[in-house]
Amino acid sequence: MAMTDEKLLEFLNTFLTKERHQRFQTVLAQRTKHFAVAVEDVYQLHNTSAVMRSCDVFGIQDLHVIEERNSKRIDREIAMGAQKWVDVHRHHKVKDCIQSLKAQNYQIVATTPHINETLLVDFDYTKKSCFFFGRETEGLSETVMNQADCFLKIPMFGFTESLNISVSAAIILQQVTEKMRSSELNWHLSAAEKLALNLKWIKKTIKNYDAIVARFYEQQ
Repeated sequence: MAMTDEKLLEFLNTFLTKERHQRFQTVLAQRTKHFAVAVEDVYQLHNTSAVMRSCDVFGIQDLHVIEERNSKRIDREIAMGAQKWVDVHRHHKVKDCIQSLKAQNYQIVATTPHINETLLVDFDYTKKSCFFFGRETEGLSETVMNQADCFLKIPMFGFTESLNISVSAAIILQQVTEKMRSSELNWHLSAAEKLALNLKWIKKTIKNYDAIVARFYEQQ
């Protein structure tokens, strides 16, 4: 199957411009699953969309959207096309999301301004982690707080006690991915992950994808 996928990718690449093909390779080389992001029942739609955009900008492939209370569609204007490139995993129960992430060996990182356990500058970026961001006014649920492996805080020195979640996500992702990329960690996608993601991106890019794929298999 892998060999067939490789041949299919080679065939599909002929339908891309040279510039788009090179862009895919450049971005794939910087994508990671070492970190992931989860947003829990975020009420403001533009916040979820902006977090998705930050995930794309900083090379985070997986965004988990928990919808126990609020069902979200992606605001395309805010996401600026990021919904094409970032994998969105939807969960109806926060416990199911946490269970899935822990099964993938992610530590659960609760971002909160109220628990001063780990400051951002001291965060251990070597651990595979999913950063949880909560509701605008209430923060993270007790379920997340009780099951979190660590708590992360952005230092603040003014009268305001919290940041908008999309701003918090951008600050945290910029910091941890910069440290990750300058380290010797094996944070890159595997060859199989790159292949699968490349095929997925091409499907979202070229017209008449199904017909083109059908033609490929007819020629085999």
